[in-house]
Order: sequence, then structure tokens, then C-alpha cells
Amino acid sequence: MPEIIRFHNTRIILLFWVRRLLPLFGIFLFSIPATAEYPRRNAIVEAVQNVSPAVVNISSEYQIRRQANPFSGFGMTPGFDSFFRDFFDFHYNQNIKRSNLGSGIIIDGNRKLVLTNAHVIAKSADITVTLMDEREFKAIVVGADPDSDLAVLKIESDTSLPDIKMGNSDDLMIGETVIAIGNPFGFQHTVTTGVISSINRSIKTEDRIFHNFIQTDASINPGNSGGPLLNINGQLIGINTAIYEKAQGIGFAIPINKAKRIISDLIRYGEVIPAWTGIVIQDINDQLAHYLNIPGKKGVVVKKIEAGSPAQKSGIQEGDIVMSLNQNKIESSEDFLLVMKDIAAEQTINITIHRNEKSISLPIRTQIYPIEKALPLAYELLGIKVQNIKSLFHRNRSIKGVEITDLHPGSYLYKIGAAPGDIINQINEQIINDLNDFQKAIIKYRTKESMVILLIRGGQGYYITIAL
Repeated sequence: MPEIIRFHNTRIILLFWVRRLLPLFGIFLFSIPATAEYPRRNAIVEAVQNVSPAVVNISSEYQIRRQANPFSGFGMTPGFDSFFRDFFDFHYNQNIKRSNLGSGIIIDGNRKLVLTNAHVIAKSADITVTLMDEREFKAIVVGADPDSDLAVLKIESDTSLPDIKMGNSDDLMIGETVIAIGNPFGFQHTVTTGVISSINRSIKTEDRIFHNFIQTDASINPGNSGGPLLNINGQLIGINTAIYEKAQGIGFAIPINKAKRIISDLIRYGEVIPAWTGIVIQDINDQLAHYLNIPGKKGVVVKKIEAGSPAQKSGIQEGDIVMSLNQNKIESSEDFLLVMKDIAAEQTINITIHRNEKSISLPIRTQIYPIEKALPLAYELLGIKVQNIKSLFHRNRSIKGVEITDLHPGSYLYKIGAAPGDIINQINEQIINDLNDFQKAIIKYRTKESMVILLIRGGQGYYITIAL
């Protein structure tokens, strides 16, 4: 009985103290948020604040030539023949001013170099770069490469500028946080966030296919093009691009590691210099695989070795099967060409071939394609011989380009009615001012599936697509 009384008294004492202390405990609970707020200054905020001074707005102006139907409202010129009426349907006759808006990132503050997309400054004669602090500078194009959609600009400034830290796009993880900064629709320094959704994406546009892109769900809209894609540490891992018009809720960026080789060439040469090996390849079909005893149609076969080429010096032979290039597995000609895009001229690479049922690894020192080979190559690919313009008709009208002097009777241009005296003013995106430009364009586009040529006759221009 005494034990029960003791327990009852203890319970009364506990209840007494609970009632006394409960109000104080409530005050303590309500006071916790004031001293333990969730930190607002997180990694994203710090990354944006650190990088934003190096993100720029790019505005540019350019002129286009309005296209019209050549058979509406003009008289036939003496040199015009019926072949062109059958094959081509437009020419240009009027200049119209247009403007572009985009973004860029300062990659070298001491040299005032800005990285952006090539389409942001395409054909522009007047480029203005605006910094976050609203300072404006004129800029010139150091180099541009439409094939990769990259360009490097130089800001005309007397002082050094803030720049960005380079990251590594080879170790990206699906799901990791990324940050995009740019000027979508003209709204300056807009920040969007997301995650890496996928890597090594191929994107098909109207006139080409881009490979190895980063895919993200961070919004990348017109005006974001050329701006940075950052990792959580504020390092540059990609260059945003809004080239895919059908993108809804997804964005794409060019991996910075893929861009570095192109950036280096643009700064050094003003253009991308393709690495030359002298290897001409073809895919392996069933018949070839059976004839060469190749299991599973793996690799590509060496169809031809150019005389005096790096491949010839390294001992590569016609009929060899290329299995890997710089530790990259090669299963198709597309694989081979994609790997070659990342290889610079004057770089030593390793190639593994299959010959006589043996695997052989050989080093090749790539070179710059010899300019003296360009004109013979043009005759081989296009069936034409050219020279600098000598026609007084075209020179008096300040028409730039090269003049056709001869055509092979079996060539496509000959068959559709092209003739000596016609002018080639453009090949793909490359404007042709003279013979030197023509040679560079032939070398640059020699491995493409086709070339689009702007041919001028009698002051009128016509676009022609030639399969290679």
C-alpha cells in the first residue's frame, strides 16, 4: 500500500512540472526557425554570381539578298540556256538588313576572346557585345565553323575582362544539376536550371546532323544560343545552342571537350583545319565481308591510300580493315569521320587494322592537307577547272569568286549546262572571293556527302547541289 501512494505522489509532481514547463517549451519551438533558416545562398546562387560577369549579350547585323523567281519579270540574258530553267528556280536581287541576338562567354579575359555559336554571328558585319555591367564593346570574328556551330570573337577593349573556368564534359553524369545562363528573347542574363538528361545525342537540322550533344531539361530558347552550360561548381561544360526548333522542354549543348580542339584551330587559323591521313574508306557490305573473311562486318575497309600521305608513310595499305582509331571502336565510315573530327592536324594518332587475319597497331602523324592538291581534287570531285576571275563583265560588276575554265564531259555540272565563264561564288557556307578561298573550301568539304554551289551567270545566281 505505501508503494501505491508513493507512485501516485510522483505522478502528481510530474504533472505539476509539465504544466509549468510546457509554455516555455512552446516558446523554444517557435524560436527555432529564427536561428536555423535554410541557407538561401546555395551552390547554384554562388555559381551564377561567379560566372555572370563573363556571360555576354551579342547583337549583330547583317544583310541578305532577297530571292525571287528568275522567270518572273526579267528578260533572258544572252548566256542563259534552257538547262538552268529546268534545274533552278531562284536568284537574288536585293539587299535587306537583318539582326541576330544571342549569348556568349568570355573564355580568355586577357586576350578578350568570346566563345559563341556560329549561327549567332553568321554573315554579320557589325557585332556588339554587352557585358553584365552594361558596358558595350565592338567585336570582330576571329574564326567561325558552321559545321560545329562554334565561333570565336575578339572584343575591342583596352582592359582585361572576367572569364570563365573550364570544366570537363567527359565525366558528366546523367541526373547531375546543370545551369544555363543567356539572353532568351532579349531578356538579359536569364538563369535556368535542370539536370543532364542524356549525353552523346545526335540532332538533325534542316541541312546537317550534329553529334555528341548534351541533352538537358534546362530551358534553352532563342537568345540562349552561345551561352554557357555550367556544372554545379560553376565550370563550363557546354555551349548552349537553340538550333533544334522542335525542342519543347529540352535543350542541347555542345560539350566543351569536343569544342576545345575547334576553338584552338579558330584562334590559330581562323578556321578549322581538318587533319589529313590520306585514308579513303568505305563501309563493309556482305559481299566484301565474305570476300575479305571479316566476321560480323566490323570495321571499315581502306579503299585507297593517297600518294605521299601520312597513312602511306605509316605503312597502311589498301584492303586493310580499320578496327579502331585512337582507342575508339570503328564499325562504320560515320564512326571513322566522327573520330577524325576530334583529331587536330600535326597530331600523332594510333590506328588498329586487321590484315591477313592479324591485328596490327600503327602510329600516324596527321598533317594539314596540302593546298596544291586542291585543284586536282576539285577536278576529281566536281569535274571542273577554275581560275581567278578574268572576265571584264564580272570584274566590272565587282562579282567575287572563281571562273570555270573547263568541265569534264561526264560531270554533273557539264550535264546540266554549266559552261566556261560561269562563276562559283559560294560552296556550302564558304563565300568564295578568289582561288585561295576555293581551294580551302574544296579541302574543307571533300569528305562531305554533297556540296552546294552558288553559280553565277549573266549576273544571276543559282544554287546547285552536287553529290560527291
